[in-house]
Amino acid sequence: MTTATREETLGFQTEVKQLLNLMIHSLYSNREIFLRELISNAADACDKLRYQALDNDALYEGDSELRVEIEHDAEAGTVTLRDNGIGMNRDEVIENLGTIARSGTAEFLKQLSGEQQKDARLIGQFGVGFYSSFIVADEVTVRTRKAGTNKSEGVEWQSKGEGEFTVADIERDLHGTEITLHLKEDAKEFADDFRLQSLVRKYSDHIEVPVRMPKIETAKDEDGNEIEGSETTTWETVNEATALWVRPKSDLTDDEYKAFYKHVAHDFSDPLVWSHNKVEGKLEYVSLLYVPSRAPFDLYERDGARGVKLYVQRVFIMDDAEQFLPLYLRFIKGVLDTRELSLNVSRELLQQDPKVEKIKSALTKRALDMLKKLAKDPEGYQTFWNNFGSVLKEGPAEDYANREKIASLLRFSTTHTDSATQDQSLAQYVERMKEGQQKIYYIVADGFNATKNSPHLEIFRKKGIEVLLLHDRIDEWLMSHLTEFEGKSFVDVAKGDLDLGDVEDEEEKQAQEDTAKAKEGLVKRVKEALGDEVQEVKVTHRLTDSPACVVLPEHEMGFQMRRIMEAAGQKMPEVKPILELNPEHALVARLESVEGEGFADLARILLDQAILAEGGHLDDPAAYVKRLNALLTA
Repeated sequence: MTTATREETLGFQTEVKQLLNLMIHSLYSNREIFLRELISNAADACDKLRYQALDNDALYEGDSELRVEIEHDAEAGTVTLRDNGIGMNRDEVIENLGTIARSGTAEFLKQLSGEQQKDARLIGQFGVGFYSSFIVADEVTVRTRKAGTNKSEGVEWQSKGEGEFTVADIERDLHGTEITLHLKEDAKEFADDFRLQSLVRKYSDHIEVPVRMPKIETAKDEDGNEIEGSETTTWETVNEATALWVRPKSDLTDDEYKAFYKHVAHDFSDPLVWSHNKVEGKLEYVSLLYVPSRAPFDLYERDGARGVKLYVQRVFIMDDAEQFLPLYLRFIKGVLDTRELSLNVSRELLQQDPKVEKIKSALTKRALDMLKKLAKDPEGYQTFWNNFGSVLKEGPAEDYANREKIASLLRFSTTHTDSATQDQSLAQYVERMKEGQQKIYYIVADGFNATKNSPHLEIFRKKGIEVLLLHDRIDEWLMSHLTEFEGKSFVDVAKGDLDLGDVEDEEEKQAQEDTAKAKEGLVKRVKEALGDEVQEVKVTHRLTDSPACVVLPEHEMGFQMRRIMEAAGQKMPEVKPILELNPEHALVARLESVEGEGFADLARILLDQAILAEGGHLDDPAAYVKRLNALLTA
């Protein structure tokens, strides 16, 4: 037995302690997932060695037949899984098995629901798959050596999952990693040939690296009886060991596609939809793209994992090749296998290769077509939208060429349903447009209730004209890049002059002009009272119930975007609003009859109320309260 040296005992990161406690005591509903996670990690290690060995064949150390092997010992109650992949050195063992550098574990713990089955599905997604070993094992031993290092640089890691682990240097002839699980009493079922083989076929059949298990064969005499002592052990490959994406579509079942997705995405949920495509001609490549059914924890992190797995002629190149899809499609998972790229490419060279741009354009089109297909299933598409809608909204700004396609995939809340659920398409809006309506109207505010109850909607509700209710943080930025849909231009109802086009008849327009002339004196007095606080004062016909509203100039940045920019530390130039008065309202009629200082106070109250109704903030809230109290007690 190899003697261990330089042995030290270290404590797990606090979050890992919590995670191990969860693994050991809570997750029993899907225990078999441990094998899938360990095989996936082993296959990744083999892929990484194959890639590094392209430049340095010596890393194989004379053993280039990459594989994963699984053995069990029913008597000892152990399961051992080994690979001859890249392996780890001491520092990597401590980093990978004792701590988690990124926020994955913390986020994992936040998302736990207490439902065992649901929680178990989160394991692979958060990159904590190794720890699933402790669902079935009360002790785990890892022996590893990094390919290309001296035999004396082997490392042994050992833990019982109780808050600490030991690391020691050992001699190890083989490169790669070997994991031995000492099974719990109630998990001895896994130390069984048939059980292990069925799990490999269930979860890892599609993995290109062969997964082998020992098979004992006994010689037989002429009568067919086994000859005692003639037992020989051979290794049998128990998975298909063929890259799934290179197999013909007609040979693949939905279950195989789903199983492969779970391997690629480290997810236990089924994908919503997928697209498998082989391209021949000037460009030759195979792509298999998936749309997940839920968002990963790092979807909005700047350094989050994104992109497809890249292979060149079935040789693994990189895990997250983000150059082949635009950022607004970063939720797409899958594989790209091409013979078009040279093998010594770096990330920078990939970005400058014109072939990459052509493949990116084709994959983007493929992904958008996939979403269009999914949109025919309202329930499935709503699941997609609830998870990834705000990411897809980045599309029109990033991808001008596909702006119309992306616009057709967007979903919004509208006054048609008055629901916070974003489930109405622009095509549905256009179908419902009033006769004579030429524009698509929308309003942006912080929060659904602020948009739904905005004074700006009063005339639209009265006339039955539908308005898009935009309440996501990204919405105003989206609308600055989405100028039209099917020839209909977009209009923000809170900016500029309101023009309802042919929906209003000439008689209504004439009445509005007459009212504006009649109230010229009031408008002048209010402007003088408010001074520089407003850009302009005018009579409006957009209000039916509210006394006043504030409007921004047509091409000015909206209140929501200004607040976002200011919160990010961006100094914004001051913009004076336009105050519009409702001549039919009792408060405006009262304002007209007030003289002296009371007139200025009431005018300011109307302005402050209009700003608050827009979700804005007052410079001097105390002064507003004081004026309002004086008005109420007068």
